[in-house]
Amino acid sequence: MVDEIWSFVYAKQKNIPADRKGETGVGDVWTWTALDADSKLIISWLVGSRDAESATHFVCDLSDRLANRVQITTDGHRAYIESMDAGFAGAVDYAVLQKLYGDTASPGRYSPARVIGTRKECCSGHPDPKHVSTSYVERQNLTMRMSMRRFTRLTNAFSKKVENHIHALAIYFMHYNFLRSHQTLRVTPAMAAGVTPNLWSMEDVVRLIDEWPVHKERFGITEKRAS
Repeated sequence: MVDEIWSFVYAKQKNIPADRKGETGVGDVWTWTALDADSKLIISWLVGSRDAESATHFVCDLSDRLANRVQITTDGHRAYIESMDAGFAGAVDYAVLQKLYGDTASPGRYSPARVIGTRKECCSGHPDPKHVSTSYVERQNLTMRMSMRRFTRLTNAFSKKVENHIHALAIYFMHYNFLRSHQTLRVTPAMAAGVTPNLWSMEDVVRLIDEWPVHKERFGITEKRAS
């Protein structure tokens, strides 16, 4: 399942100074995440805009990380539909879960509209209706917002540079996948997914950072970024 979560860098979009408007990495930023419902592993993530270009980068990266055909659920954001074709070329069981909203909730700055139902739509392949859901990835987005001050609303803890924002997310996802035992799994998501047999420590992460230049050269890794 796939979703995206909003944040901002330097200033909210409406408060960007005139001399910095249009500058890359300033204003609204979106973190795209893909989560495996069984292991709770964050398979892929990307920081970018909430547009078709970022969606395509993200979905293509997700496709490259999967060995088998999977079922994917997204919300009704149109960018997902086009990007799924680009990333999977139809070799995916893809469904959209569209929330139906009623009247808005009681007055308040962040009061969401009331959800009165959902609509499921098959977009590709043969997704199992019983597993058409975005609940786990939406809960993960809430965990992100509660765990990182950079995502907390109405504070001055937001990132001042997009590079810092991305670095903080990299540390968070590494900790989430490899160091933190999931409450219901009793192991880390990486262990549940078979990526590693062991619970990692911060020492393991630091050693991986030290060894990263060697691994990049050995495997010919080229780092990609989306803005």
